[in-house]
Amino acid sequence: MKKLVYILALGLLFYACGDKEESISDLIAQGNLETLRAKKKEISEQQRQIESQLKILDSAIATKTNDEKLPLVNTIIAEPQKFDHFLELQGDVSTRQNVLIYPEMAGTLQRVYVSEGQKVAKGQLLATIDDGGMSSQLSQLKTQAELSRTTFERRKRLWDQKIGSEIEYLSAKTNYEAAQDAIKQAESQLGKSTIRAPFSGVIDDVIKDQGTVVSPGPGSEVFRIVNLSDMYIEVDVPETYLGSVTKGKQALVYFPVLGDSVQTHIRETGNFINPSNRSFSVEIPVPNKNGKIKPNLTAKVNLNDYSSDKALLIPSSIISENAEGEQYVYIAEEPNADSEAVVKRTIITTGRTQNGEVEVLSGIANGNHIVREGARSVKDGQKVKIKN
Repeated sequence: MKKLVYILALGLLFYACGDKEESISDLIAQGNLETLRAKKKEISEQQRQIESQLKILDSAIATKTNDEKLPLVNTIIAEPQKFDHFLELQGDVSTRQNVLIYPEMAGTLQRVYVSEGQKVAKGQLLATIDDGGMSSQLSQLKTQAELSRTTFERRKRLWDQKIGSEIEYLSAKTNYEAAQDAIKQAESQLGKSTIRAPFSGVIDDVIKDQGTVVSPGPGSEVFRIVNLSDMYIEVDVPETYLGSVTKGKQALVYFPVLGDSVQTHIRETGNFINPSNRSFSVEIPVPNKNGKIKPNLTAKVNLNDYSSDKALLIPSSIISENAEGEQYVYIAEEPNADSEAVVKRTIITTGRTQNGEVEVLSGIANGNHIVREGARSVKDGQKVKIKN
């Protein structure tokens, strides 16, 4: 039908020009510029009138044949769903069990029993220092203590039988107790000649070699021991999140260098607001089953600060803003059997945004058809065809 109308219209145009073909040729032959321009203007006006009539015919044909060209749009249906919002921060991995081990007495490092990278248990012997003859002195003290014990026991038996003087009994008792105290003191001092692991972990560095002279104090570190199983991250959280970032909340930790992430929780929150940056500290434990996570490793920390079980989420890309700063979307109202509907502009109130999706607090309801693709090209009250 459309093709027939175009053919008839073009035929009329050619017919109108055909009757004057010879006269146009004559005008061209005459070479009068003003006459040629006037003729061109006349024919252009005829063409404009024909095109206008064609548009009217097209509209009438579309109405008669129900072939109206409607804008095609794509919609999403608003449905309640689980929504978790996370606050992204950055921190470094730490461990409280990362220490340097110093000797407790001066002397030559007689023997080292461990090597770098070796796992050790709490209390395990790591090295010994030459005791300078203290072990021999301890043996002599034990011998003397044994003699004083025997003397004391005899004096006690006699005193119990009312034989001998009280002063002899007390003197023997005092000598025995003094000998015992001397042994304990010598054993304590001799114990300083051994270096033991303060906790279970890994020997990260053997700093002093066997045969080196060491002494207590700075500069005489012998080992560095690290426990990689009890790691944590401490981050500063702005005070505005004091009520939403709490103990037990979910935390997602990502390590860019490793390309790996772990899921954990908030172990502790600080009770002090730092006045310099208006923040409070949050401690997050980091499981380290494979041992890849090291102290001072940089991490991105996502803390759960908001959750909703029945959130209405829409893509942020379909939200527009009017001159008054109000946000709005288009809702396709009551689509018919042919998926045709009228769109209505609706003002909305939004909440938090996560991964390109925005929670809508008001303005849309469960089951609304919200225009997604084509939202930037439709107008309020316009009829559209939905093609999902």
